[in-house]
Amino acid sequence: MTQQSPQVQPLEPGEPELTEVRNFRDVGGLPTTDGRAVRPGTLFRSGHLAAATESDAAFLSGLGLHTVFDFRNAADAKVEGPDVELPGVRNVNIPLSDPADGKEFWRMVHEGDLGTLRDLLGEGRAAARMASSYRRMVVERTAEHSRVLHSLAEDSVPALMHCAAGKDRAGLSIAVTLLALDVERGAIEADYVKSGAPHRRYRVRRSSTAPDGTAPEVMELLSPLFDARVEYLRAAFDTIDTTWGSVDTYLTEGLRLAPATRERLKDRLLTEG
Repeated sequence: MTQQSPQVQPLEPGEPELTEVRNFRDVGGLPTTDGRAVRPGTLFRSGHLAAATESDAAFLSGLGLHTVFDFRNAADAKVEGPDVELPGVRNVNIPLSDPADGKEFWRMVHEGDLGTLRDLLGEGRAAARMASSYRRMVVERTAEHSRVLHSLAEDSVPALMHCAAGKDRAGLSIAVTLLALDVERGAIEADYVKSGAPHRRYRVRRSSTAPDGTAPEVMELLSPLFDARVEYLRAAFDTIDTTWGSVDTYLTEGLRLAPATRERLKDRLLTEG
């Protein structure tokens, strides 16, 4: 049976329109398999906070955050700058691999001509690269994801997770957290694809001297890198299933999450049953 892709939704009622922080949202309300839900105001996600305006920062400060998890690497920070400082909030940098990482790759994205981009990204290669990167992040970043879950279980709530766009590295980290909370897989996917909404998407930056500039074909070739396609996330889920056999085994053996720690995590982040 063919799986249906969740539909991208527009800005939701009550959702803040931050000026320079893209892709922000509270994942509260997502349902679990046992009839509970993620507690609103405990887990947030977004793109980077480096360009946050004063009003953006004031809004974020009002969330009562304990910890901001920043999954960007040094190259990201060099381009975008450090996060704005939020008084009293702990910032934890846990670099994760960019799904399209590599300086040479990004140079081609920003500066490459149409022919080069066709060779690099055309005929499904961009989407295949993205799916492959999600598979690698699941297998190669167990220590980092374990650190996040243990931190949330101990003292880091309310928390905000972000990378550059808030789509891939933060998206997968949020998904792993939601799996540990027994959130329904369909609900995890539905939240993930929200990052594809036009007002949430990362702004593609092409060099002003790049051949073909922002020609339609160039934008089409680049689009899979910035899309939130549900097949990317499903590639990660499939890798969990094929590598560990089940989500529970992935959490206990892959992420070293003891049952008691998982229960503390649920106590912190879920509504009462």
